[in-house]
Amino acid sequence: MKRLAGFLLLVVTSLLSFGQPIVTTPPDKIYGKLFIDVQMNRVFPDGKTFVDCIPKRKPAEIVADYEAQKETAGFDLKKFVLDNFEVPGGPADTYKTNSNDDVVTHIRNLWSVLKRTPDKVVEGSSLLPLPYPYIVPGGRFREVYYWDSYFTMLGLKESGEIEMIDNMVKDFAYIIENYGHMPNGARTYYLGRSQPPFFSVMVELLAEAKGDSIFQEFLPAMEKEYAFWMDGADKLKPGQAFRRVVRLKGGDILNRYWDDATVPRQESWREDVLTAQRSGRDKIEMYKHLRAAAESGIDFSSRWFADGKNLVTIRTTDFIPPDLNALLYHLEWAIAKAKLMNKEDSSAAQFRRKAIHRGELLDKYCWNKAVNFYTDYNFRTAKQSTHITPGGMYPFCFINERPDFMSFLGRKVANVVRAKLLQPGGVATTEFNTGEQWDSPNGWAPLEWMTIWGLDRCGQKELAADIAARWVKLVEKVYKETGKLMEKYNVVDINREAGGGEYPGQDGFGWTNGVLLKLIEKYHLPKE
Repeated sequence: MKRLAGFLLLVVTSLLSFGQPIVTTPPDKIYGKLFIDVQMNRVFPDGKTFVDCIPKRKPAEIVADYEAQKETAGFDLKKFVLDNFEVPGGPADTYKTNSNDDVVTHIRNLWSVLKRTPDKVVEGSSLLPLPYPYIVPGGRFREVYYWDSYFTMLGLKESGEIEMIDNMVKDFAYIIENYGHMPNGARTYYLGRSQPPFFSVMVELLAEAKGDSIFQEFLPAMEKEYAFWMDGADKLKPGQAFRRVVRLKGGDILNRYWDDATVPRQESWREDVLTAQRSGRDKIEMYKHLRAAAESGIDFSSRWFADGKNLVTIRTTDFIPPDLNALLYHLEWAIAKAKLMNKEDSSAAQFRRKAIHRGELLDKYCWNKAVNFYTDYNFRTAKQSTHITPGGMYPFCFINERPDFMSFLGRKVANVVRAKLLQPGGVATTEFNTGEQWDSPNGWAPLEWMTIWGLDRCGQKELAADIAARWVKLVEKVYKETGKLMEKYNVVDINREAGGGEYPGQDGFGWTNGVLLKLIEKYHLPKE
């Protein structure tokens, strides 16, 4: 536990497979008071800007000069930062949309704009260097991201970019091997947390193109990721939780979102400090819940709020989410498949049993009979949430057992989706408009896809196709009007922009590109 608690405080250096050192020290530890002053004084409107800056000289020299100069008359903090750091630009600053291109052609052209080549180490940079090319989401997101990348890969596959998918899966395997897990994104300040564990789903997608031996190739990385998510499970007593594992009072084990760090998110430092102050709660507790929500990818949403309305009541680490546990079901299933191919029959059977049991526990704890949907389970209160979100559709995407029963449940959830989430532009992220970006009226490509995929897989093909058509029509409408593909969309009022969140709307955009191409191909929808 001491090693985990001090994880982000260490400078860990080793030799990468491509001959570059790993440095895991986040910017707040490198720059100290300078970092805090820059973030709290909003030198940049977006807190992520400074943590992505590259120092023009040795960080220790910059820090020393700051300490020596900061109290002098006429000292200008912003000028000091601009003099000493390279401020990152947008990844597509020089790219202009060709208004004559249909959306599919536009996306295929964008792959080269969003592509990054293998990285080089720069002292003081927060970027985690990767050995293979990769695709970034776009806008402020200048590095590879974990769950984003699966949805991006859906489109890469439709574009015939199989080698890029292969390269990105290798990058993720490389990160898992060297850091012990795949972080939120390839930055030092993300190392305390992961994101929804889509690695095994990426492996399956690549295997569809290159053959099942892909499962064997990436088995070591899948096992290491599984160990990360299950760390501490064997030592817990009923009613206890440790990191990402919860042993429920009856002895059952399921997983939650977590973050090992105990400070504000470096990229949203000021926002987290102020949120913790407003809450009146223990600040470390608040940072844990905020960071765990960031690991979920759903940052932020009424889904995690105790009162269903306000961020200051966030309780992320109290919940056992159906989406996370469905993904871990898939990981267990994928490990079992790879081990069976390796003729490790006993171990394969063990992981198969783990997957089956997890599927049963999903029904036991997360199937909410009162609302006919999979919802989050609060293990602190032993109560199910009544919030309807696309996270409840993940089990339908992955569970392989009991197809007749899942089809039976599918008819129930289809009625709920129609009544609670379906909107003119697709499905909303929740029923509630709180001003948070993962609430109504917003819709997001990854959750559109998981809802469509889950409905299609449990036999609700008509509704799945309807949602796909609504979403594609909305995205193409915005593209025709703006020449852009956005991070998120307003699915309630299709003539207005999406809103909420800690930063302006971003365009690019990896997962929107990927899901759009996949849906156009799957449903033979017109490309405009």
